[in-house]
Amino acid sequence: MNRRTATRSSGSFAIRSDTRRKSKDEAEKGMWSSMLDSVASGRKLPEKNLIVLGGTPGMQKEFLETLNSDAPKRQQDRHRKNAHVANDFALGYTYQDVLDADHEDILARLSIYLLAQPSPSFAPLLSSRLTPQSIPESLLVILLDWNEPWLWIRQLRDRIILFRSITASLSDEAKETLEETMKDWQEKRRGLSSYDNSMQVAGSEANVALPLSQGEWDEPLGLPLCIVCHNSEKINSLESEQRWREEDFDFVLQFLRTILMKHGASLIYTSNSAPNSLPTLIHSSLGIHSMLKKQALKHNVIDRDKVLVPPNWDSWGKIRVLREGFDVKGVSSKWSDDISRPLTSEAKRPEDPTRPTEDSEYDDEQPTALSMYESNIYDPDGDKRSAEDQKPRVEVSVPSMQAFLATQQETLVRLLAEDERSSTPSTTQATTSTHERVSDQIGPVQVNMGGIQVDADDVVRKLQHQTKRDRSARRDGEGEGEGTPRSKKEGANMSTPEMKAQNEDLQKFFKNLMNRGASNSPRGTPSKSTPKEGAK
Repeated sequence: MNRRTATRSSGSFAIRSDTRRKSKDEAEKGMWSSMLDSVASGRKLPEKNLIVLGGTPGMQKEFLETLNSDAPKRQQDRHRKNAHVANDFALGYTYQDVLDADHEDILARLSIYLLAQPSPSFAPLLSSRLTPQSIPESLLVILLDWNEPWLWIRQLRDRIILFRSITASLSDEAKETLEETMKDWQEKRRGLSSYDNSMQVAGSEANVALPLSQGEWDEPLGLPLCIVCHNSEKINSLESEQRWREEDFDFVLQFLRTILMKHGASLIYTSNSAPNSLPTLIHSSLGIHSMLKKQALKHNVIDRDKVLVPPNWDSWGKIRVLREGFDVKGVSSKWSDDISRPLTSEAKRPEDPTRPTEDSEYDDEQPTALSMYESNIYDPDGDKRSAEDQKPRVEVSVPSMQAFLATQQETLVRLLAEDERSSTPSTTQATTSTHERVSDQIGPVQVNMGGIQVDADDVVRKLQHQTKRDRSARRDGEGEGEGTPRSKKEGANMSTPEMKAQNEDLQKFFKNLMNRGASNSPRGTPSKSTPKEGAK
C-alpha cells in the first residue's frame, strides 16, 4: 500500500466517525425532546366549560359553593381567595380546579360562565364561547329555585329558546360538532348511571346499542343539559304554608322529567343544608373521573327533596308509575310547540313574578305546555295581584319642561295681578286691626314731651276728630253763598290745606309713637319716650 492510499483510507474513516457521532447526538436529542413533550402534555390540565343559565347572582354563588363542596377545606379557602365570582353584570365568569380523590392531583380546570337573564342581547357573549374545540368539553346547566316553582316551565322555555337561537347562529363547523356531540351522548353514553369512572359498561352491554324510547331525545340542544332545582329545603314550607299536597310535588316532578327526556337532560334537587350528588353529576357529565375512587350515580325519584334523575335513564313508563293520570304524551307534544316559538316581549324581560300567567300563547284556543303547568301550579299571591291589576288605572301624561314652565309663568302673572288689586284694602284693614290688638294688649300709651305726660291715643283721637270737622266745614263752606254767617265762614276758612297737612303729620307722628311703644315694651307696660325723642 502506498502513501496516497493510506491517506485516503484514514480520511474515509474520520468521515464515517463524524457521521456516526452526529447520528448518535441527533438520536439522543430526539429522545429527550419526545420525553419532554410527553411530560408537558401530561401536566397540561384538561379544560372543561360549564354554561350556567338562570338564577340570581346570589343563587349562582350558592350553586358554585355546592359544586365545590367535595373539595377539602384548604382547597375551598384557596378558591374563594383567588377565583372571585364576577356575575353582577351581563355574562359572569369564574373557575374551579377539580381535584382527585386524594385532593393532591388536579384532574381538570372548570371554566364557568354565568348568565342570569335570558335576554337576546346577551346571546353574542355566549356564542363566542361555543367553538368546535370547546363544544365537546362543555355542559349546559339551568338553575331553578324552589322559592318560585310556579315559574319553572316559563323559565325553562325562555332559556332553552335563547340557547337554541345561539346555536343557530354558529358556524357550519360548530354545528357539525354539536351534532356529533349529541350523537355521542345518544349512542355511547346511554345508561350513564351504570357507568364506572372509565365510562365503560361491564359485560356484554358495551356492544349493545339500545334504541331510543318514546319521547326521548326529540329535541337535542347540541350540549348535554342538567337542570338543578336549588333550595329544596323550601319544600316543607310549601307544604305547611302554601298547602301543597303530595300530588302537587309529583305533578311538578312528572312534568320536569317528561320535558327533560326530550333533551336527554339530567335532573337534581339540591340544598345548602344537606349533602347531594351535584359534584358527581356535573363532573361525570363532563367526563371528569377520579382514578382513585369510583363514584356511580344512583337515581332517586322517591325522596321528594333529594331527587336525582341521571341522563339517559328515564322513560315514559317510569314517569307514569309515579302517579296515574298524568298526560305524558300531551305534555311532550306541547313542549315541542312551546320552544319553537320566538321569545315574546314579556319573555325578553326579566321574569315578573307578579304576572306569571299572562303571555301571548294564551290567545290561542289550544292549550300549551306552559298553560297546562300553570293551571295546576300557580302563584299563591297571583289572585291578589290580578285583583289589583283589574282596578282602574290613572294614566298620567308628563308635559315637557318648557310647557310646564310656560303654564307656571301664566299662573304667577295671574296671582301677582290679584295681589296688586287687593293690596290697598288689605293693608289698611291689617293696619287697623293691628292698632286695635295693640290697644287691647298694652292700654293707653303715655309720651313724655318736654316734661309733660301726653296721652298719645287721646291726641290721635282729637286729631282725627278735628280732621273730620275741617272736612265737614269745608264742604259746608263750598255749599253756601254770601248769606252764610261770618262764624261759619271763618270756621271754613280755618280748614286750609296747610292746616290739614299739619293735622295729618301730627296724626302720623303719634301713630308711629304708639307702634314703637307696642313693639319695644312688654305686655301691659306703656312705652315712654325720652325728652330727646319727644323733642324730635
